[in-house]
Amino acid sequence: MTISTDAPREFKGLASGRDSSSGYISSLRKFNSYTHKFNMLQMASGQGTIATSLAQAGKNAGLSEQLMDQLTQIFAWDIDFATNLHNGDHFTVVYERGGFNGVDDIVAAEFINRGKIYRAVRYIDKEGFANYYTPDGKALQKAFLSTPVDFARISSHFDLNRKHPVLNRIRAHKGVDYAARTGTPVKATGAGEVAFLGRKGGYGQVIIIKHGDRYETVYAHLSRYKSGLQEGSAVRQGEVIGYVGQTGLATGSHLHYEFRMDGIHQNPLTAQVSNSIPVKSAALADFKSQVQDPLVRLNLIKAKSLFVKNNNSYN
Repeated sequence: MTISTDAPREFKGLASGRDSSSGYISSLRKFNSYTHKFNMLQMASGQGTIATSLAQAGKNAGLSEQLMDQLTQIFAWDIDFATNLHNGDHFTVVYERGGFNGVDDIVAAEFINRGKIYRAVRYIDKEGFANYYTPDGKALQKAFLSTPVDFARISSHFDLNRKHPVLNRIRAHKGVDYAARTGTPVKATGAGEVAFLGRKGGYGQVIIIKHGDRYETVYAHLSRYKSGLQEGSAVRQGEVIGYVGQTGLATGSHLHYEFRMDGIHQNPLTAQVSNSIPVKSAALADFKSQVQDPLVRLNLIKAKSLFVKNNNSYN
């Protein structure tokens, strides 16, 4: 393809062609020249079963760390990857190999966690924004993530009758503690505004985020805050806001996380919040058309895997 014009002050030059590495070379020229190369999109897939860890299962399946990170982000609202993974959990992904920026991108995925099946498909709307949905068009993204720290274990649960390990007396534990190394990134579980940032009694260095009129989340015992973050700062869901530490009343390095609704402490692991918005009815036909091929590919991979498994059982 070649487009050009000789008119003064008008665009001049656009060319594209295929090179020997199965990619494309595009050239755009206007006063100065540069060449941009990108690979053709190719579909690929992978699947694995957890035996020791999710990371190892991904490695065994030949999937990159970037793809495994994306997989956990897609299902982060439904699966607690920090505490609720089990040996035997299984995942299957269909992804685009490379792209305009050379990054692999998941188009369909399935994760079986403790026997429960979760599925996701990518949909790019007419404005070019991509998001992940269930096959029937319900958005996976919810108001809050299930955990503020990736791949950390719970060291203390929400318990209104817990004996405090430092004070050695009964004191309500109005949150969940995640044991992690000092410096481990802490993420905002929901979008909102920083209402407090600083030292606060037994919390040590703490961040309190207000999410609209009803919800607040608390992140305590931090070693430090994200550079530039201050009271009044707007934060996105999943944005790193600070780092795990041992400040305040803490016996070891961990994050103390609280969830408040209408000013009342809730168990972060069981709190019920409003669901997210599904695909608009006007876009539903486009959604079904776009996700049909990835879902067919996902089903074929599953069917092939089941056939191989059954065939091996007879041998």
